[in-house]
Amino acid sequence: MKKGYFYQTTIGKVGIVEENGLIIEISFQQIKSNYQIEETNLLYKTAQQLEEYLIGKRIEFTIPIQLQGTSFQCKVWNALRTIPYGETRSYQDISIQIGSPKSCRAVGMACHNNPIAILIPCHRVIGKNKKLVGYAGGIDIKEKLLELEKYS
Repeated sequence: MKKGYFYQTTIGKVGIVEENGLIIEISFQQIKSNYQIEETNLLYKTAQQLEEYLIGKRIEFTIPIQLQGTSFQCKVWNALRTIPYGETRSYQDISIQIGSPKSCRAVGMACHNNPIAILIPCHRVIGKNKKLVGYAGGIDIKEKLLELEKYS
């Protein structure tokens, strides 16, 4: 049974969903999964770690997650998880990293469809020209997250 809850954070309302003891979704907007509204220990712990991150007291998460997507999406999302805190990569960098150098647009779509915002740090992916492009939570949130990580 999927269980989800919304939390107010310093960057707005965030919805978190778990299934079988694993986080499967963190969203700034409407949650995509069907779920029972119930706060669990894991959801609360996840919200706590997110807030610690948002106030600059955490750079890594210890939350168990489960990726739910195509094999290509999961490959992209796993690559995103290797981007160190405070660093960025381009869509092209990620496409090269996953061994598919001509898949920049598909990498962008995988980032757009990232179900676990922040923990899978698609906010650290920027345009080849170093411009901030696209973010499901909005460019303003992407900019705040990068500023938090001292991106310049």
